[in-house]
Amino acid sequence: MYNKKFKGDVCSHSISFILDNFFRRILQNPEKIVKEYIGNGDTVIDLGCGPGFFSIEMAKMVGTTGKVYCVDLQKEMLEAVKSKAEKNHLTGQMILHNCTQDRIGLDEDIKADFILAYYMLHETPDPYAFAKQIKPLLKENGKFLIVEPYFHVSKSKFKTICEGMTSIGFLFLDTPKNKGGRSLLLTL
Repeated sequence: MYNKKFKGDVCSHSISFILDNFFRRILQNPEKIVKEYIGNGDTVIDLGCGPGFFSIEMAKMVGTTGKVYCVDLQKEMLEAVKSKAEKNHLTGQMILHNCTQDRIGLDEDIKADFILAYYMLHETPDPYAFAKQIKPLLKENGKFLIVEPYFHVSKSKFKTICEGMTSIGFLFLDTPKNKGGRSLLLTL
């Protein structure tokens, strides 16, 4: 499933029901969390999309002229997204991409208006190497939202992540509130 040498905490597809359910929608409403960053016709990347909790809502927001790239390490998660996309008639705007643990692997010709890394940066072997792969995918003035869980990422560790992101060339925009965790909004 993933590189066993890396002792990361990748949430298994076998318990993906905890990532997309009624209670989570109450606590972390996808529309409220990302709507202000996404418009009709936009190109969006959902990194570590899991079973599509954010992907499906973002596909509705981009409309039929936009695209949502759903990127995940586990093929089983992508199968769940595919099933939900079919059920919601959203397959035309959703592109599923199976990455490796240390390589996003999307074509760098993709220029996203918005990139979401929700509760997943702490799961990567090297957050800064990972972020360097994101830079070529983000449109100039595009937005990159990182949200990390309070229970996995301490305040001091998140501060270090914030400083690291600006040191590799991202520009700090905000630490938005009410996103469901420690949040950082960046641009280029």
